[in-house]
Amino acid sequence: MLVLVAPGQGAQTPGFLTPWLDLPGVEDRLREWSAAIDLDLVHYGTKADEEEIRDTAVAQPLLVASALISTRQLFATADDFSSKVGAAAGHSVGELAAAALTGTLSDEAAMGLVRRRGLAMAEAAAVTETGMAALLGGDEAVVLPHLERLGLTPANVNGAGQIVAAGTAEQIAALVENKPEGTRRVVPLKVAGAFHTHHMAPAVSALESATASLSVADPHTRYVSNKDGQLVSSGQELVQRLVGQVANPVRWDLCMETFKALGVTALIEAAPGGTLTGLAKRALPGVRTLALKSPDDLDAARTLIAEASAATAAGSAPVE
Repeated sequence: MLVLVAPGQGAQTPGFLTPWLDLPGVEDRLREWSAAIDLDLVHYGTKADEEEIRDTAVAQPLLVASALISTRQLFATADDFSSKVGAAAGHSVGELAAAALTGTLSDEAAMGLVRRRGLAMAEAAAVTETGMAALLGGDEAVVLPHLERLGLTPANVNGAGQIVAAGTAEQIAALVENKPEGTRRVVPLKVAGAFHTHHMAPAVSALESATASLSVADPHTRYVSNKDGQLVSSGQELVQRLVGQVANPVRWDLCMETFKALGVTALIEAAPGGTLTGLAKRALPGVRTLALKSPDDLDAARTLIAEASAATAAGSAPVE
């Protein structure tokens, strides 16, 4: 079974959209979305520097746009996607891309919503100087109480020995100076706020208003939620979860447990891929993984999709 995943904030790098603009229709589509959301995705994805794309209001639309652009190169229609992909999920803001790819939102609605999300979260982050840091290695039974003592929130429980803490700048600095026993490294992340914590509560209200009039459909492909790793079959519930998720921890560890329970054999990460495939390699041994880093990876992705589809068909064929 093939799983399709979309990365979250921090995966962006300067110029990462540049090679994708060489594909037919991509620049036109990006310019259409840019006009609709009043953000120059082409500029920010090709010419902007690291500091510019670190801005939450810029990074989030860029990431959803790149996930949609790259994945749409692999699947011609919704039926094509649903017949070849066993489940889909996104990490944090990647959930909006997954919602579009599974048919709950249109691409245009997802881009409009992520623009509102990015602006609302950037505004919430501006109230207090906050940040996030990844803890690599360590035992959850040791790490989680340590974070609590420092007043930090385990904002992303990513599995494979990685937890991302979030809190004020002072709390993050204290964590860097005093890491939990058994943790190899503490790496401050290139994000502009304490996402998925109570610091983001003002953004929840903004998103509730933004989603009130959205046209929503039930997902055509199994959708795995960041809230608890559960499958969500109702489009309305899915959108409600997207709204609340900005102020609650991402449980990517539980998402990967669900992939495993569903029988995942292959996983493709939409552009700018790399982070989630890295986690999968450690948490899902034996699963074939592929990250879409540039259009050069598309042929390999098509081969993996074909092989996964053939294996699924063979596995479901009647035995005589």
